[in-house]
Amino acid sequence: MNQLDILRESLGQCDEILLDALLMRNRIVEDIMVYKEANDIPILQPEQEAKQREWLNRRMEGKRHKDEVTAVFEEITRNSKKIQARKLFDYNIVLIGFMGAGKSTISDFLRTVFAMEVVEMDQIIAEREGMSISDIFETYGEEYFRNLETELLIEMQSRSNVVISCGGGVPMRERNVVEMKKNGRVVLLTAKPETILNRVKDNHDRPLLEGNKNVSFIGDLMEKRREKYQAAADIVIETDGKDKLEICEELVHRLRALDSQSGQ
Repeated sequence: MNQLDILRESLGQCDEILLDALLMRNRIVEDIMVYKEANDIPILQPEQEAKQREWLNRRMEGKRHKDEVTAVFEEITRNSKKIQARKLFDYNIVLIGFMGAGKSTISDFLRTVFAMEVVEMDQIIAEREGMSISDIFETYGEEYFRNLETELLIEMQSRSNVVISCGGGVPMRERNVVEMKKNGRVVLLTAKPETILNRVKDNHDRPLLEGNKNVSFIGDLMEKRREKYQAAADIVIETDGKDKLEICEELVHRLRALDSQSGQ
């Protein structure tokens, strides 16, 4: 056996060790999830990820291939998050609520903590149409835009374990609610009109609010939508006075409780 063959054999042995270690690590990730649920421990613990990064930085300080090894560990962490997400949710999470209720913020946080794919409906539609939501309304009218929303929800029937962030008007169509629930849990995020105004006051891509950015108008519009929003929702979460972690932890806890009641 020449030197190259010896090196390749050594490399293969390293691969076997890595493979066994990764399989063991993934099993431990699942065991941790089971333990947390059995002992009512919060699922989301970002401080653990921070500790792992600190450990890795210390271990790799001054070492060769630091960037490459760090990239591998980042991918391992990302895949661990995906394992957690699949174990928790074998369906889509559909976020609904009035504009500014926090849907984009919470969907981004779920993407961070669970490595879940996020579908921002307004963003996808704007990209496909090649124009802003305001321009779609002005050019083609609201009915055209609402039909695009329904088509996108139907398209999502082939997906699972995705976070779908809906535009404010999506749940107003009963057809849309039916499509959401085919393979998703619907989470309604709520906030006070004053909170909504503070969040959207500098945003100019909200056609229904342009020229009407005041508490009275927002409150009236929210009230008009309230009944259909609540009828569509599987769970309702108030976002006022809560940070992203608190909201997402409540979301996970209540969805798991709902799944248990449903026998899933």
